[in-house]
Amino acid sequence: MDLIQWEESFVLGIPEVDHEHKMLIDLINRLHASLSQSPSKVEICDFLAELHAWIAAHFALEESHMRRCGYDQLAEHKAEHERLLDEICEIMDDHAFARFEKYESVLSGHLRAWFEGHFRGADRRLHDALPYALPRRPST
Repeated sequence: MDLIQWEESFVLGIPEVDHEHKMLIDLINRLHASLSQSPSKVEICDFLAELHAWIAAHFALEESHMRRCGYDQLAEHKAEHERLLDEICEIMDDHAFARFEKYESVLSGHLRAWFEGHFRGADRRLHDALPYALPRRPST
């Protein structure tokens, strides 16, 4: 079962950002699924490194849109991005030093809550501030 389900409420209204949101959710879900198949330490490290790289690149894209439109909450949003990247680095360190149980609980709980909360909160505020964002579809 997927850890995070895609929801229309995650739509930012910028096609390339929304596409990356979907790709990130897919990557997290693949990592989560791989945990049940007893992956090797190297496989998990590689996956975490890929996740970190994708997330960092995605955040750079979002932040470029914020700068382009003069977003007044850029500093706060960027700080939230940096906190998540730091947490992923901590997960990678914990895994590298055999403190794996923290990694699994963080992935299952904290990352899910962070992404869903970030999409519904900070990213929604960003959508509302971007003059060129596509309108959201009404929730059904």
